[in-house]
Amino acid sequence: MTDGHGHPIVCLVSSRDWTETIRYFEGMSSISNRGPLRVASVQMESAPGDKEANFAKTERFVAEAAAKGVRLIVFPECGLTGYWFIRNLSFEQLSTLAEPVPNGPSTQRLITLARQYGLAIGAGLVEAGDPGVFHNTYVVALPDGSFQRHRKIHSFEHPAIRPGSELTVFDLPEGFRVGVLICYDCNLVENVRMTALRGAEVLLAPHQTGAVRSRNPHLMGMIDRRVWENRFTAPDEIEREFRGDKGRGWLMRWLPSRAHDNGLFLVFSNGVGVDDDEIRTGNAMILDPYGRVLIETWKAADSMVVADLDPGLLVDATGRNWIRARRPELYAPLTIATGLECDTRKLKFEE
Repeated sequence: MTDGHGHPIVCLVSSRDWTETIRYFEGMSSISNRGPLRVASVQMESAPGDKEANFAKTERFVAEAAAKGVRLIVFPECGLTGYWFIRNLSFEQLSTLAEPVPNGPSTQRLITLARQYGLAIGAGLVEAGDPGVFHNTYVVALPDGSFQRHRKIHSFEHPAIRPGSELTVFDLPEGFRVGVLICYDCNLVENVRMTALRGAEVLLAPHQTGAVRSRNPHLMGMIDRRVWENRFTAPDEIEREFRGDKGRGWLMRWLPSRAHDNGLFLVFSNGVGVDDDEIRTGNAMILDPYGRVLIETWKAADSMVVADLDPGLLVDATGRNWIRARRPELYAPLTIATGLECDTRKLKFEE
């Protein structure tokens, strides 16, 4: 089997992963013995290609989060590099922007920052992988100097950016099991369910979404640049857009179900403000395993929201009981191609 670019797809889950998952679900009764995990979700406007400016903003948020006792802070997709301008870059320009992971300067700075403040930091960038191959990548730097990497499974930003083919699930020092899915990855229910089946209790969902071009007559659509520029003199206008179907209304169609149906916390981080020729809507929020919003913002500005994740909410979460009620013998067709499959990039640019 190959992906939309003709590259072989590797197995997303090993037998060892399932062994760990079974052990995790069998040990659910001890979950409430853990203390709460304080997490932060950031919405921020990234300068296209200006990694120094974006990292300086990242550092300021990390320092603020550490002062509030945060143990995990989540930044948007490609927050370190900028995002939507990527689609117009030449191959040479993309090569200049991209960095190796973990040996590139941005990842090393994240690792140093995580050690300095003693918390986990998730941030996105363009990764230089194999020669001529790039990835939309999310790095989580941990306070012990280690890191985790997720390569976006459904990438479309540039012809040279290739999709990843692995799920990313790992443990935080505080004992919480964390998964990462980038933007479009979260749109597909299969990706979230597979992440939950590997024992994820917290899903990191870094995005660049809201107010995008769409043929859907009931959702999305672009925000007039003047509405953003007049956000201080006419705040009601931008708030209507951010809280309406171009922003929060769109997110509420599906984010709560991803959290509820899989019984996990969901940390949604997003860009805000100008992103090339689109306006991102922010709406940073944190949801609990019942799909309830613990905290959110619709500020038309860089902002951070903070919440404590109570592990006791995981024990009887409806979605976790539904996972136990699965009948896998009925689901084999999910692994069989129907012929309707289409490359994510083609789908995105046909919207």
